Amino acid sequence: MSSKRTRNPIGGHVPVAGGLASVGLTYAREMGAETVQVFVANPRGWATPVGNPRQDEAFRAACAAEEIPVWVHAPYLINFGSHTEATALKSVESLRHSLRRGREIGALGVVVHTGSATGGREREVALRQVREYLVPLLDELTHDDDPYLLLESTAGQGSSLCARTWDFGPYFEALDAHPKLGVCLDTCHIFAAGHDLAGPGGMKQTLDLLVDTVGEGRLKLIHANDSQDVVGARRDRHANIGSGHIGEEPFQELFTHPATDGVSLIIETPGGKAGHAADVARLKELRGQ
Repeated sequence: MSSKRTRNPIGGHVPVAGGLASVGLTYAREMGAETVQVFVANPRGWATPVGNPRQDEAFRAACAAEEIPVWVHAPYLINFGSHTEATALKSVESLRHSLRRGREIGALGVVVHTGSATGGREREVALRQVREYLVPLLDELTHDDDPYLLLESTAGQGSSLCARTWDFGPYFEALDAHPKLGVCLDTCHIFAAGHDLAGPGGMKQTLDLLVDTVGEGRLKLIHANDSQDVVGARRDRHANIGSGHIGEEPFQELFTHPATDGVSLIIETPGGKAGHAADVARLKELRGQ
């Protein structure tokens, strides 16, 4: 790992089973990461495990010393638009846990998927429920070192509440554009949802639309993933940087947009450690061009 001190720190999601510091930091160093994202719970379960204070402290201290921005990804099961009350209530506990653990390890933000309106309910009804459950959680973020809550849109599959850039508008309105609210933009998701990042000026246009919708300073994190599928396919299948339908040029364009100044890039691409190291290196090349 290396000190950020760049316009856009580049890194990836790192495994932490076996130790946040001992496993996670080792993996991060081997992939050349300048920023890291972690899970603090099983991403496909509802468990809310307590951390290991020694690992937490070692991880937080190392990242602080080397100026490595840290991000947490909340579990995938969370859906505040669910018509099932048990799912909504479990979502509250799961996200509260991720936010608390995020603060304990020094994370700047916690990423949560924006969810979907299940059970055939109307989008407006689902967004009212999102408000009911999420505003109190946001209001709990009163410490100076509390992380931001970062909304990540989906690839547009099913009855998704947020897929295109303008879908963030009603979502932000439902949450009173809370000061602790931000956006995590996943390049594969937004491409799959229909924004042609690969077209002429496509990345700039998409970022402009996002800023027009949520305002300046709300984009806090980018998940930098190429796409195995064509634009508008509504399929969430990540590809390595430059080997998918987005290609390298839009990522180069991304580095020059005012909205991305200071924003970390996290890859979530295939290929294990070797693939991750290659993608981090490629993005660093594009950043320097």
